[in-house]
Order: sequence, then C-alpha cells, then structure tokens
Amino acid sequence: MSGPEILIPLTFFLSLGGIAGVHILTRHKERMSMIEKGLKSEDIKSLYERSNMRVNPLSSLKWGVVFVGIGLAVLIGMWLRQSFYFDEGIFPGLIALFGGLGLIVFYSIARNKASQ
Repeated sequence: MSGPEILIPLTFFLSLGGIAGVHILTRHKERMSMIEKGLKSEDIKSLYERSNMRVNPLSSLKWGVVFVGIGLAVLIGMWLRQSFYFDEGIFPGLIALFGGLGLIVFYSIARNKASQ
C-alpha cells in the first residue's frame, strides 16, 4: 500500500480522532463553565442523569406510523411494478407520499390525544 491507498484509512482514522478530541474538549469546557458559575457536583450530576430527560411518549407512535407507511409504499410499488410494469422511479415518490400520509395520520392522532 502506497500513495492514494493509504490516504483513505489515514483520513478516516484521523477524522475519528479529531471528532473524539473535539467532543472531549467541548465537554471539558462545558463542565468548567458550570464550575465557574458555582454549581456543585451534585447539580452537575443531576443535569446528566437520564431520569431527568423527558421522553415524548408519542414519539414511538410517530415513527411506527411513518415506517408502516413506508412499508406500504414499498409493497404497493412492488405490486405496481409487477402488475403494471412501472419502472423503479415510482418507489421514491410512493415512499414520500406514504411517509407524509403517515405523518398526517400521526398528527391527527396526537391532536385527538391532546384534546382529551
């Protein structure tokens, strides 16, 4: 391996190292600024606990409805391609259409849940 063959893995691993370094440096600066503002270690720990993070219970429903829509789009696209000889260009359009319909269905369900 010489020349261009070595550049791809070298660039990849240097990029990973750079990303990890920036992450660690940013986290360090954030913690230092918290300490400068007078937060105690218990306060800092409570900020990073997962139990304090609020999870939207409707998020799973949203992604479930969207993926069901995308699955239906693929199935209908395969059926149209086999039965009516459509070309493969129909798949992106159907996926966008049924994914969007899934989001609309989710919106109507979420709106009904919010009004209850």
